[in-house]
Amino acid sequence: MIMEYTNNSCRPIHILFVGAGAVGCFYASRLHHPASNIHVSLVCRSNYSIIAKSGVTLKTHTFGDYQFKPAAVYSSISDAATSKEAPAEGWDYVVVTIKALPDVTDDSMDIEPLIKRAPTGKTCILLIQNGVGVEEPHRARFPSNPLISAVTIISAEQISQGVVRQNRWTRISMGTYSDGLGGKTWEAKQLNERGNQCVKELVHLFTEYGKLRDAEFYDEISNQHVRWHKICINASMNPSAVLSGGIGNADMVMDPELRMHLKGCMDEVFKAAPAILGTPFPEKLAKPDLILTSSERNKGGRPSMLIDWEAGRPMELEVILGNPVRIARRHGVEMPRLQSLYALLKSAQGRRDAEKASKKVLEQEALKVKSTL
Repeated sequence: MIMEYTNNSCRPIHILFVGAGAVGCFYASRLHHPASNIHVSLVCRSNYSIIAKSGVTLKTHTFGDYQFKPAAVYSSISDAATSKEAPAEGWDYVVVTIKALPDVTDDSMDIEPLIKRAPTGKTCILLIQNGVGVEEPHRARFPSNPLISAVTIISAEQISQGVVRQNRWTRISMGTYSDGLGGKTWEAKQLNERGNQCVKELVHLFTEYGKLRDAEFYDEISNQHVRWHKICINASMNPSAVLSGGIGNADMVMDPELRMHLKGCMDEVFKAAPAILGTPFPEKLAKPDLILTSSERNKGGRPSMLIDWEAGRPMELEVILGNPVRIARRHGVEMPRLQSLYALLKSAQGRRDAEKASKKVLEQEALKVKSTL
């Protein structure tokens, strides 16, 4: 049953977003509704001082321009976990919108102080992140907490600190996560029931107060289908854009050899996901040929992995390539094209990081020598 939140006599809902980039700020702004006792706060990093002082300016295609003033703004997870102004009984929802980089940091360990602030099992964790397998570390660390896996398709960017622009479409598909396979044990089924209620509540909040038409409820398996379907796009387009020398999506699909390569990658996902989840992709999800055709119109589109590579930042290699390959292998399915992309890019990123570290050491040594002259 979904409760109606229409006045301040209803229970307050406290939501904390960890990650105040474009995606986090946009979705946080749509959920925040103090008049209905829905209070949304942010954990910020580099943009903390701006947002703490002025809030977030939203320039949106769908909702016009508006200002979002969070209930509270924290400079770090530690700040939020120890603040006397934070909810005494902890948050109802902790929403993770930072980039999933398990080879760099363990998000589940990072948010543990926030989850421990509440009674055991109270806080529902919502992951709005790319890739597959992002849920597993959280499920292992928080076995009693409802866990929601969300897949979003959104065109949004932070054009300056504290200023977010949303361009056209927005969709968020959500489903509970117990064991990734729909709840095979009694404990998983219990988590599923609690998680489904949280998903229904969030869909209600997003649609009723956030006015998002495309906030969708899915059961666990159906939602994993949606997540794997997005991998069909990300695991083919993202790494190929880097390895092809910085070519965008539309240009790649117009090149006959690259188009054949991309379709081969997508076909691997279409073969692996049904074997893992036990059911075929729903008919409504676009097949590889249609995805490639629609990508012809995405002129100027540059995958996020390419942007990260050019900026010298870590890429989402593990959740977009490594995890799919490993999960498929556990189910007796090989993904040779994706495995090759993963091996090549992991090596390239490792060499680049080693060169950067070596250069930094040389610069430090040069400074030491200079200081002794």
